[in-house]
Amino acid sequence: MSAQALRLCLMNLMLRNLSFDVRLGNSLLDDKFPKLKADFVIANPPFNVSSWHPEDLPEGDPRLFGPREEFTTDGSANYMWMQTFWHHLRDIGIAGIVMANGAMTSNSKGEKNVRQHMVDNSMIDCIVRLPDKLFLTTGIPACLFILSKNRDGKDGQHRKRNNEVLFIDASKMGEMASRKLRVFKDDDISKIAAVYHNWRNASGNYEDVDGFVKSATIEEIQKQDYKLTPGIYVGTEVEEDDGIPFEEKMAELKATLLEQFKKSSELQKEIEKNFDRIE
Repeated sequence: MSAQALRLCLMNLMLRNLSFDVRLGNSLLDDKFPKLKADFVIANPPFNVSSWHPEDLPEGDPRLFGPREEFTTDGSANYMWMQTFWHHLRDIGIAGIVMANGAMTSNSKGEKNVRQHMVDNSMIDCIVRLPDKLFLTTGIPACLFILSKNRDGKDGQHRKRNNEVLFIDASKMGEMASRKLRVFKDDDISKIAAVYHNWRNASGNYEDVDGFVKSATIEEIQKQDYKLTPGIYVGTEVEEDDGIPFEEKMAELKATLLEQFKKSSELQKEIEKNFDRIE
């Protein structure tokens, strides 16, 4: 964060009368809040930061899930952000992190190793695929990772879901406010939130919906080589049956097509007559 960005951040926080502790520095290489443990983390880190020099991380950095050489990559800091946010959650904490879509399927060793570790160790609660053009600064589509340290159901409010991950495909939701910007309506946000809470809560009433939402097991994700793209799991949306038998539809389509052939032939003859007049 630059000094100018810091001043803008402080101004926005003060205008909204929020409490804050903002420190200038490189959060990737130098954790400014090493003792922080939070109930909630809401983050939209910069996407796909490259050349961030993970080799400069201190040996035994407590944020890392494993050896530095295997759990980081200089090509992208996406999963270093996620390891950082996970580290700063308290024992029942939850994090919502906006990520570039590539994070759901990236195969570089330093990213896939982290994603595999997160899946195998039941860290991921939900993945939401978002539509494109949601941000003024970039038109690329993004996704939402929801990480949770409260997946065992022992708090009495949420059910045990250690072996499940919820996938939501919201890529077709929202409406265009301008040529370059898409926005979610309140109904869109409520729909996504309701599905997640109904799935997570002990008293919820959840059902899979083809093309929109699916509760997949860890084993299903492992069989898909740890890919987290919701479309792999939710499938395609079921089209409503209009009740008309196929035979009737086919007969109607055939009649329509033959009528169009007839009209096309008549039009061709009319054009030929007009050509004769020109000659």
